[in-house]
Amino acid sequence: MESVSPLHPVSDFNLNLKIMKRIFLILMMAVGLATIAFANQNREISGSVTDESGAALPGVSICVENTSRGTVSDVNGFYKIMVNPGDKRLVFSFIGMITEKVKIPETDRLNVVLKADEVGLEEVVVVAYGVQKKANLCGAVAGVGVNRALYFQPQADCNTENYSTIRENGFKDVNANPLSTFSIDVDRASYSNVRRYINQGNLPPVDAVKVEEMINYFDYDYSEPTGEHPFSVTTEVSTCPWNSKHYLMHIGLQGKHIDKTNLPASNLVFLLDVSGSMNAPDKLPLVKRAFTMLVNELRPEDRVAIVVYAGAAGKVLDSTPGDKKKTILDALEKLGAGGSTAGGEGLRLAYKIAEENFIEGGNNRIILATDGDFNIGVSSTSEMERLVEKERENGVFMTVLGFGTGNIKDDKMETIADKGNGNYAYIDNIQEARKVFITEFGGTLFTIAKDVKFQLEFNPKQVKSYRLMGYENRLLNDEDFNDDKKDAGEMGTGHTVTALYEIIPANIANDDRKPSVDPLKYQTSKTVSGKVGEELLTIKLRYKAPEGGRSRLLEIPVANNLQKNTSDNFRFSAAVAEFGMLLRRSEFAGSTNIKSILELARAAKGEDEEGYRSEFIQLVKMVDDLQLLSYDK
Repeated sequence: MESVSPLHPVSDFNLNLKIMKRIFLILMMAVGLATIAFANQNREISGSVTDESGAALPGVSICVENTSRGTVSDVNGFYKIMVNPGDKRLVFSFIGMITEKVKIPETDRLNVVLKADEVGLEEVVVVAYGVQKKANLCGAVAGVGVNRALYFQPQADCNTENYSTIRENGFKDVNANPLSTFSIDVDRASYSNVRRYINQGNLPPVDAVKVEEMINYFDYDYSEPTGEHPFSVTTEVSTCPWNSKHYLMHIGLQGKHIDKTNLPASNLVFLLDVSGSMNAPDKLPLVKRAFTMLVNELRPEDRVAIVVYAGAAGKVLDSTPGDKKKTILDALEKLGAGGSTAGGEGLRLAYKIAEENFIEGGNNRIILATDGDFNIGVSSTSEMERLVEKERENGVFMTVLGFGTGNIKDDKMETIADKGNGNYAYIDNIQEARKVFITEFGGTLFTIAKDVKFQLEFNPKQVKSYRLMGYENRLLNDEDFNDDKKDAGEMGTGHTVTALYEIIPANIANDDRKPSVDPLKYQTSKTVSGKVGEELLTIKLRYKAPEGGRSRLLEIPVANNLQKNTSDNFRFSAAVAEFGMLLRRSEFAGSTNIKSILELARAAKGEDEEGYRSEFIQLVKMVDDLQLLSYDK
């Protein structure tokens, strides 16, 4: 009988082991592939930031190391940030705390505890959002005047803000430089940016302080134009508050007010930066709330399209009538931040859509909202400049709005606005958004005159030398005044423009501010006499209609008549100018100090219906209370 061999238990075990090994290897390969795939994807890290006691820390700066991509923790200490596969660490920094650089985990959750910086109480000063070491806050530098030190705080590790260098205007000898020529400026971004720094307990960088933009942030009570020109001109001359030997001349333009119902129809394109650098509470979320205010101001005859740009540019809303507010607001609300920044591509697409929906005789305008970061495609300032210069000839103007902290490219945004026949504002909070989009709705969006230029001719019989306060990046060659091809500033309906000159009169025998210029060899100046000889100077203005190509001339003589009782306009603008000089550490600040600024501003506050002048007074007091400006007694 044939026998059957029984199953061998060892052989069965080896067979099963081989099968299990194969299954395990397959699983490991799958996990590895999944891990590789996961590692090659952008992902969102979130978590909370607390102190050692477990209390939430709002306002903590979180950024990806060696990049400008960052965010800020909210009121509950919660944060979210997008990271790329190549990113290594996150940097957590907060006033009074030790900065932590934390390796990005494999999970999507990262909670961080920040420790207090171990310093004595005598080394700490109180600031808006906590405490700060004096060693960090107070880098002593040369101050204004004798025995005066000015202190400032360096910015966080991930701060990449850029400002153009400003070399302050000095005094000009009238015999060598009888003409002063410049373009008007209705940009007001510098003041709100300076306010943001001070409210955070810091002094702004010197080049962020533009005296003319600070002065022009405020409206002044000038006469409404009544003649053929779209603006009135007001002048006032009195003793200079910070140097009693000198004069101060105040020049004010008042743009014609146009009732909202009579404004031309608007063809608007919202060009919104939704790149990763906009992922912060004071950036894209504030953009949405600000533009909601503007949408609520639109009329049925107005139209809005929305273009966004991040890694690429795209249209998210076709040109839509202004009475379709829900459609427009829904498109705004769906926007989220992420990716790099294709700013140039976004600009081109926005211009294309604006031209496709062009309204003849209307307000055709792109409104760009960004923190200023353009790093893919057309990115250099010069390339942007050439693009907007070319496109503005088609009648599409530009408004540029800056948002956020730590990444502002002020130099680039101002250039885009200036070359695009538009204006530039910085929005640091919802109140500023209301000012730009509601209080100054017409002036922000509707141009009544373009290429507006000043040229002042000083009388050497009455004036020894003069100094224009601010406008350093708006100066023109004297020959540019009559050249209609030269671009200059635009003025909106209801807007005011203010300029100040510090003047050394001719009867001052010796003055340490008098510039030294050798007598001219080939030219002689003929002394004027009679009525003309008594004039201090002559103001000339050139401007074009919004759709015009040829300029008109306005000429106004100014008498040498020193006023003893000055207006609120004169005194308040002088106070703002003094504050700007202190912040800039100006060599021309003379006897300026916090007390004199407050006295001038308080006496000139006026009705102040919107509270902006009262806010200025509080800012000056805050600088004094925080001892950001320190004086040796």
